[in-house]
Amino acid sequence: MFFNPTMKHKALRKAVRMFAETEIGPVARTIDREASFPWEVIKKMGPLDFFGLQTPKTFGGAEMDSISYAIVIEEISRVSAAIGLCLAVHNSLSIHPIVRWGTEEQKRQFLPDMVRGEKIGAFCMTEAGIGSDVGGVETNATLDGNDYILNGTKIFVTNGGVCGTAIVFATTDYQNPRQGAAMFIVDRETPGFIVGEKEDLCGMRANPVSSIFLENCRVPSRNMLGAPGEGVTVGMETLNVGRISIAAQALGIAQAAFEDSLSYSKDRQQFHRYLSSFQTIRNYLADMATDIDAGRLLLYRACAAQDSRNSFREEAAMAKLFCSEMARRVTDKAVQIHGGYGYSKEYGVERYFRDAKVTEIYEGTSEVQRMIISRELLARRV
Repeated sequence: MFFNPTMKHKALRKAVRMFAETEIGPVARTIDREASFPWEVIKKMGPLDFFGLQTPKTFGGAEMDSISYAIVIEEISRVSAAIGLCLAVHNSLSIHPIVRWGTEEQKRQFLPDMVRGEKIGAFCMTEAGIGSDVGGVETNATLDGNDYILNGTKIFVTNGGVCGTAIVFATTDYQNPRQGAAMFIVDRETPGFIVGEKEDLCGMRANPVSSIFLENCRVPSRNMLGAPGEGVTVGMETLNVGRISIAAQALGIAQAAFEDSLSYSKDRQQFHRYLSSFQTIRNYLADMATDIDAGRLLLYRACAAQDSRNSFREEAAMAKLFCSEMARRVTDKAVQIHGGYGYSKEYGVERYFRDAKVTEIYEGTSEVQRMIISRELLARRV
């Protein structure tokens, strides 16, 4: 398969990179240090379709192909992984399930505000007792007339502190959580929907990750995505799309670390020689560049599989696994190339190093990705 970007993709990359460097670049270090969400930048992104990247044009979106989408996430994450994460979760985990499984009424009600960036999306699945084990969900949804009453606590919710619309994973059958699993669209203004304190995290500090408390939160039954019992299917297929987003995010982080390291090696001298003249540094740069290229090809293959409407579970898992671990390797080498300066907050590689690690954890840990890949391999007929 041929994955070279078209002229359209190249023009898109150039435009997004210019926006990211011009609008996000000047504040990227500050918002990380202060753990603050840059609303002034977010407001500029709405009119540019960043919040409706793959949403159908009928609802105001850009209706991009998956490679274009990945390019946008990569380029934003190259400058600020936290803002890239905001867009990735909003588009892939919040808007996508509504587009894919929502009724026409649900689409008309929720998508326009989300596409304009007026309501940022969140995905509420993780709980204190479950992470990857979605079948063990404890948040319950009890039918009461035409409504469901939701009770439970979700933790580590990306965009949680600023979300306007949340996709909430719950069970309608507490005795058989997997059989009763369901996904609900919940508006932030719904009584009983309570946003907790922002988490103080190692990386992605400009993203307001928080807990969400559901206390007798009454949600109309018409807000359920799919039917009772389809929640696991909806959730798992949504996570496949999310994994492509995280692969793109990790790729952007690695690209930034590589570019900074390449530049630094040409400027920094030790023993009266530029770092770039040492074979060890050259080997590091060669390994970093090769890793990044391999990750990009795996990512584009997953994007092509998604757009072909074939199953892309394996491709998404491979891309996410490789790109996240690759980002950790590349950022580690970047810090090493920078030496003591790489450990200083005055240099970007320190931030890239912190941001890269979590890409191996959310949307399914690396261990979970290997489990998915192995299952796909063993299910094939020889």
